Amino acid sequence: MKYVFIFVLLCVAGAAGLMGAIIGYRWLNDMRQTVKIVPGERGFAMPAGVVPRGGSAIIPKEQRDLAAKEPNPVKATPESIALGRERFTTFCVPCHGPEAKGGVTGLVATKFIPPPDLTNSDLQRQRTDGYWHSYIVVGGAVMPAYGEAVSSQEAWHIVNYLRSLVPGGARAAAKP
Repeated sequence: MKYVFIFVLLCVAGAAGLMGAIIGYRWLNDMRQTVKIVPGERGFAMPAGVVPRGGSAIIPKEQRDLAAKEPNPVKATPESIALGRERFTTFCVPCHGPEAKGGVTGLVATKFIPPPDLTNSDLQRQRTDGYWHSYIVVGGAVMPAYGEAVSSQEAWHIVNYLRSLVPGGARAAAKP
């Protein structure tokens, strides 16, 4: 009987030790050691030739000159400009400021490299609609990608809004 008691005692001690080891392992290996997912960045590479459902191929930022040739499929109507203004306010104002003047007018811009003045007519003339769309969707040198936050269609609306900020832009701010 004495040996059975010792055997049971060893089994209980072994189970307690195993439970302690599991708790210790989980304590040391928690979520801080997993892969960090940063908004605006892709956590994995998309397979070649993949096109999003209901969309078109997203041209990577390394091929910006090819994306710049893409025409704007969204007509610059007052509704399009209003939707673009709404999306700009949501996603772009923190850096570019409420008037899109760039510099340090945005809350976030004061802590980073100042963004450009998007109302500058020379800058607007140099950039095509496809270029602006590409910059919004896949990001740029400092600007993060917003392709996962806004649809391609919404990005075109933002482009129409940006064009409306310059006198005579966005087909004269979509005259009716």
